Amino acid sequence: MKVAVIGGTRGLGNWIAKFLQNKGLKVIITGRDKISGERTSKKMGVDYTDDNKIAASLVDVVIVSVPIDATPSTIKEIAPYMKKGALLMDVTSVKEETTKVMYENARQDVEVLPTHPMFGPRIRSLDGQVIVMTPIKKGKWYDKVYKFLEKENARVLITTPEFHDRMMSIVQGLTHFAYLNIAATIQRLDVDVKESRNFASPIYNLMVDMIARIVAQNPYLFYSIQTHNKYNKKAHETFLSTYKELMETISKEDKDEFVRIMGSAAKHLDDLEAALGRSDKAISALNEEIMILKNSIGQEVGLRHIYSGNVHVGILEDISPDFVFLNENNREIRLKLSNVEVLSDQELLKYKIESFPRKSYDVSVVFPQTCDPEIIAATINDLEDVVNVKITDLYKGSQIPPKKISITFKYRVINPKTKFEVENLLKGFGGVIR
Repeated sequence: MKVAVIGGTRGLGNWIAKFLQNKGLKVIITGRDKISGERTSKKMGVDYTDDNKIAASLVDVVIVSVPIDATPSTIKEIAPYMKKGALLMDVTSVKEETTKVMYENARQDVEVLPTHPMFGPRIRSLDGQVIVMTPIKKGKWYDKVYKFLEKENARVLITTPEFHDRMMSIVQGLTHFAYLNIAATIQRLDVDVKESRNFASPIYNLMVDMIARIVAQNPYLFYSIQTHNKYNKKAHETFLSTYKELMETISKEDKDEFVRIMGSAAKHLDDLEAALGRSDKAISALNEEIMILKNSIGQEVGLRHIYSGNVHVGILEDISPDFVFLNENNREIRLKLSNVEVLSDQELLKYKIESFPRKSYDVSVVFPQTCDPEIIAATINDLEDVVNVKITDLYKGSQIPPKKISITFKYRVINPKTKFEVENLLKGFGGVIR
């Protein structure tokens, strides 16, 4: 199956293109900058064209991933050129406007499936991610897409374009509006955010991180989200009127009214126990990794950079509030603590097996005949850098003492030094290496 991602050279469109390519689909991407597009497509190993109409005419599925302002005109541009029986999708944050344009411009023999992935291009998989779809009609492609997303463990929500936009006026319109206000207020108060963290609770640090995550993103996208959803206006106005009411309550030192407002708001949020549990888990997750690192000083660890994906393996020398210091191949490197995650033992072993050169060894050992060769092999296999172990020979010939047996093991390792660990283990079992 062939898929065209219109606007697939960067951002979410590029993430979608890479994701679909990894799933075995043939992908073509488009983008306005031909030099950048050709460079990106070559790096990815996909096709590229700067002509949206050509891309749309060659594929079974067209996914429009361009700025919200450009989405209606892009849909009108490509719709007449799509193949009979093809699927037209978009991934914009506002659904009423784009859904209307898609259905008005797509031919009767082209299926339309308006879609809104509730995530950005920084995620690693669809596992647990929310994807909203607002189809007015459901055709053959609808079931295929739904089942594909379910298989990837995504949470798929089906609703109307209107209800989607009303919800987004809170989920995006209100929260982005409030977060930007907080960030701008901190700036205008000339507060040193790094210094403020020294005085803060974990909740404050988590909140600042979430605010920073929002305001650090594409401001043009977020402006479009604020201005294209017609329901945002009511959310903004209600926010401001509530702010004024709360300010007046504090100015009048009306304790009872303040308690009433806060209590009423808490009651409306509902299921506070679950909310506390989720926030506790988020805070614990932040602290847990730091504790793991502190307990791993002097030991080998694997650290993955959350942005580049690069993995560093070495001896952890020290950890500070901001940095991790790692000895990697006799070279000290410093990594920002907030930018790395610790690989589990299984992830580290998998990375070593896939990335490190492997070497095979054979060793013959004399044991009492009463030994269990399979148990010995399993124990060798449990050593950290051993990939696999096979018993290749069992011998009781004239060269072997009575009531003894010679066992030959063939094993592969990802660290040549492990050869000495294997031999010491066999000797510890009472074996004599031939």
